[in-house]
Amino acid sequence: MQTRNVLSSLLTLALCAASGLALAAFPDKPVKIVIGFPAGGPLDQHARLLSDKLQTVLGQPVLIDYKSGAGGTVGAQDVMKAPADGYTIMLANTGVMVINPAIYTKLPYATLRDFAPIARTAMQPLALLVNPKVPANSLKEFIDFARARPGQINYGSAGNGGISHLAPEMFKAATGLFMVHIPYRGSAPAFTDLMGGQVQFMAESIPQAATYHKQGKVRALAVTSRERNPALPDVPTAMEAGIKNFEVVGFYGFLAPVGTPKDVVAKLSDAFKQVLAMPEVRNRMITQGADPAFLGADEFAKYLSNEMPRWAEVVGKSGAKLD
Repeated sequence: MQTRNVLSSLLTLALCAASGLALAAFPDKPVKIVIGFPAGGPLDQHARLLSDKLQTVLGQPVLIDYKSGAGGTVGAQDVMKAPADGYTIMLANTGVMVINPAIYTKLPYATLRDFAPIARTAMQPLALLVNPKVPANSLKEFIDFARARPGQINYGSAGNGGISHLAPEMFKAATGLFMVHIPYRGSAPAFTDLMGGQVQFMAESIPQAATYHKQGKVRALAVTSRERNPALPDVPTAMEAGIKNFEVVGFYGFLAPVGTPKDVVAKLSDAFKQVLAMPEVRNRMITQGADPAFLGADEFAKYLSNEMPRWAEVVGKSGAKLD
């Protein structure tokens, strides 16, 4: 009996040691971040801001891979099918994780079934933008301008079903406007056409919007948060501009394939927590217009569970559905 107990204790110690070695060994090669949209968009900007510091914390290179298409679903599928070892993770947003499940009738993934949440890293309001040639210097002026031209105003988005699609639909519902949706494969080409005048209106995340607004290439008329944004301090909120209770704020977060070991998820989550605690990262995010808003793996999972029915209600009211 004593021999059996000794062997059992040795086995337990061996397993604990093996687990400790596995945790210590991760990562021992580069980590890849998959983004479901083209380079140059707001998710790319967020990934680049975090990746430099992340690879310092992890001690391994952090690579960014773009798998664009179908409102981020192509990238999500790529990560879903990747080995569940922590070396392929996804940077996703509200559209990919909580709007797509409500708007696509046939979605190849389920958020909480097929992915292991790692960390929420930011909350992201939007800016309501127009081409500078549109004769409107305020949101009220634009509403009057568009109302006099039903069906003649086009708005661009980063793709069907994303927050940059639904926010203008919510804006249309709140104002009674009739504008035509022009979906793109990511926000970068949509911005190109907004600046070129092919579309006249767009709702997009503030980091990218602020850059082009300050360059005079687009005009920001309002932000969709409850309070003004530090990146656009002179731009009123939509509620200040007269649209009651109009608030649209999305999130950015990282996820891994389901089945990724919990100790690996925990190590990645802690790495993002360390990066977001760095003053230079926080200050740059705030300057760009994003709100550093870390949630660990368990809290992020609960957050997603709460967000999905809320956005499903928004999608239901908009009547938007995609195959």
